[in-house]
Amino acid sequence: MKSTDLARKDRDLRKARKKEDVLARKMEKGSKTVGDYINELSGLFFHDGTKIYNIDMSEEILDLLEEMKIEIEEKNWMNVIRKAVKKSGVKEKDSAIQQLKDMGEIE
Repeated sequence: MKSTDLARKDRDLRKARKKEDVLARKMEKGSKTVGDYINELSGLFFHDGTKIYNIDMSEEILDLLEEMKIEIEEKNWMNVIRKAVKKSGVKEKDSAIQQLKDMGEIE
């Protein structure tokens, strides 16, 4: 075998080991990530591009905020809210963020 073939096989082996390690850590962790909460929260919003309408009346949003407060660190709560509102693409971001903070009792 050529040295380039050996080097390629060595790289492939290291990539496979790293991938296994990452998958093992993800399976071990088991809980949702910050990105998962951002995607899920932004998916629950009912909006028209200007305003989010269902923040006050949605039980699903409240349940997700409560779950988020239990599962992830407090320092990430505002990041999830801000990024979920930003992902929705509404123009009235500040009012939506404030409503979500009040709903979830987040400082």
